Amino acid sequence: MKITIRRTRRTDARTFLSLVDALADYEKLPRPTPAARKRLVRDGFGARKRFESLLIEADSVSVGYAIFFETYSSFLALPTFYLEDLFVLPEYRGKGLGKRLFTACLAVAKRKKCGRMEWVVLDWNTPAIGFYERLGAKRLTDWITYRMVL
Repeated sequence: MKITIRRTRRTDARTFLSLVDALADYEKLPRPTPAARKRLVRDGFGARKRFESLLIEADSVSVGYAIFFETYSSFLALPTFYLEDLFVLPEYRGKGLGKRLFTACLAVAKRKKCGRMEWVVLDWNTPAIGFYERLGAKRLTDWITYRMVL
């Protein structure tokens, strides 16, 4: 199997959105609405990008993606690489593709001179929790996530 990891391009928008749909299905969440899909394309591939993304391909078939952006740590005085999504289609799991995609994200974070990398995992997603912990990630126990819908 030939594996390629590359930046997502505007011409990949349809494929990218289908992978976002697959993640929503996996997480048992609603798929993005038509308006949200337009915003994803605009914000990922438009003039003012709000996030960056990578695709992982197996034999030229897109089988996963990662979305990331920078936040900032006032205490480190460095950017933080925030991993919003890391997803590989279920039928391609267990082949090392997730690890390769995660490693590619780490490389981007290092190139950007980020001081750390952060993400969240759903508490029921034990396969993902195990995956990240096997890679050496540490679960934070002293921070509580809050959300306010606007």
